[in-house]
Amino acid sequence: MSDSPSFAQLGLSESLVCALSNMGFATPTPVQAACIPALLNGRDVLGEAQTGTGKTGAFGLPLIDLIDAGNRAPQALVLAPTRELANQVAGALSEFAKGFGGIDVLPVYGGQPMGEQLRALRKGPQIVVGTPGRVVDHIKRGTLNLETLRVVVLDEADEMLRMGFVEEIEWILEQTPEERQTTLFSATMPAPIRRIAHRHMRDPEEIKIGAGNEAGTDIDQSYCLVDQRHKMEALGRLMETEADLDAAVVFSRTKAATVEIADALSAMGIAASALNGDMEQGERERVVSDLRDGRLDVIVATDVAARGIDVPRISHVFNFDAPGDAEVYVHRIGRTGRAGRKGRAILFLEPRKRRMLKDIERLTGKPVREQAVPDRAAVQARRETRFAERVQALLGTEQATAHEALVDRLLANGEVSERDLATALIALATAGSPLDASPHQGADPVLAAARSAPSERGNSRRDSKPRGERPSRGKDREPEADMVRYYMPVGRNNGVAPGAIVGALANEGGLNGRDIGRIGLRDDHSHVDLPASLDDAAIQRLGNIHVANRKLGLTRQAPRPGEAANQDDARPAAPRKPRTDRSESTSTKPKSFSKPAPAKRGPAPANRKRPAYAAPGKRPAGKKGPAGPKSSGSRADGTLMIKRKVANG
Repeated sequence: MSDSPSFAQLGLSESLVCALSNMGFATPTPVQAACIPALLNGRDVLGEAQTGTGKTGAFGLPLIDLIDAGNRAPQALVLAPTRELANQVAGALSEFAKGFGGIDVLPVYGGQPMGEQLRALRKGPQIVVGTPGRVVDHIKRGTLNLETLRVVVLDEADEMLRMGFVEEIEWILEQTPEERQTTLFSATMPAPIRRIAHRHMRDPEEIKIGAGNEAGTDIDQSYCLVDQRHKMEALGRLMETEADLDAAVVFSRTKAATVEIADALSAMGIAASALNGDMEQGERERVVSDLRDGRLDVIVATDVAARGIDVPRISHVFNFDAPGDAEVYVHRIGRTGRAGRKGRAILFLEPRKRRMLKDIERLTGKPVREQAVPDRAAVQARRETRFAERVQALLGTEQATAHEALVDRLLANGEVSERDLATALIALATAGSPLDASPHQGADPVLAAARSAPSERGNSRRDSKPRGERPSRGKDREPEADMVRYYMPVGRNNGVAPGAIVGALANEGGLNGRDIGRIGLRDDHSHVDLPASLDDAAIQRLGNIHVANRKLGLTRQAPRPGEAANQDDARPAAPRKPRTDRSESTSTKPKSFSKPAPAKRGPAPANRKRPAYAAPGKRPAGKKGPAGPKSSGSRADGTLMIKRKVANG
């Protein structure tokens, strides 16, 4: 017998209790049982509770009971960090208010047509749910009048703090009536949130539900040690082998990566889609709807885009890119295991980020166990099991017996045994999606990287080999046994130094120092030795990295003399002409020019350090000199032009 009070015992109106019963809500959650009586009594509430614990009902149910349906003016304002969460909260409040005629709930956020919001606000909704930026906009326009406001709710305040909305929140609260009731919910209570509470709340009742991650008590958490270059392969294997995987959210750090990962999963035959802030709001809502209805099985999202997603099907959360801190991790895994459901959370960790585990375990109060990435044999066994289950399900059905005549015909001459026929039919049926998970011979690079000890892997080039044992770069000796030589149409004439190539491969390609072997420079090309375990996709990805404004374009074939210089993507840029009063020449044939002499080294900067990737003998970054001819691979200041991907999470 549960000791939890009923909704009626909490003091809610009879009509609201009846509406909750019709909606299937029988017993309040702990946060609801603690908050509802205090809010009904007019107290300010400072609540610390994780996502998925029933916070919307905790502030939403008493809010509905306090609204005067006959007054067509804003009486309650709920602030949420994202439009997804604002939509979710508005939807829940609308459900609660169904039994009350005349209570309107309006979500307002960026991405909606302003005209529609203005028309809806003129109708006088009693409850407005919005993101801070759009609410500020309406207040300044005079389209959102707060004179009749009775209640203000700050939902997921720590996330609004993380997104930089503190000034907007402070400003909004200053525009509201002093006698209002204020409710603040946050998964954590950092100092800025407490300052807001103390400044804008009146003797709040503090309610803390659960020590650590209350929402994660039904989530099995594990981590896999995976190098950056093997993450996609590891994700695919886990998607195939994880038991009871229904739907999943994969978290990525950047918007661009969400698209890349979703495309790669789709190529594997998995129904996946990206979800990020660059998508129109209607498209984002469609993606979430497709996941809820089963038309999609996986969404790949950034942290901000995934806020507010509540889809019961989500059984797994994959942290493809490690979160910035433990609190972000807790918010991520809250997408699964909600409201008593079981969930799985798997974190991909690079060895150098292993220390994050202690912070996560301290915050959640639960251990995060290590999990090995499935090997090829496990993937193949899972594929065979699924295929066998499909065959078993067909046995004896009308679909199967329809082909008995064809089977008899294939066995008629007696030269083919039933076993040989079955083997051939399996091969034919799986030609498009082979059961064999190891078509390439050789060691499994994913497991080899995971098994190596941290001291063997090395977190930097300094960790990889003692200086005396490291082969000198630039020598033309043959690559080592486990390395392959690749050529690039970038050389000395482009102002490239070995450090620029190493930096680009390590920083943008995710390679460790041990992965990068000998580097040799020539005037118009260079070469680098990389691990033989890298597959074609990894080499193509590395080849798309830019150094000196040129693609590395990795290839196994050494260029013939003069070939690299003639490539379109390696052609030196024409020198910039100094400004003169004379009209520019109309000739399209560029004049020949020689490589400029190295500029004299200027005075050392105050910090005695020169800029990264500055070639010897060039000016430090920031020193401007007269315009003139420059080498095609470097700026006039001598720093190499290395393109970087934008980290736009």
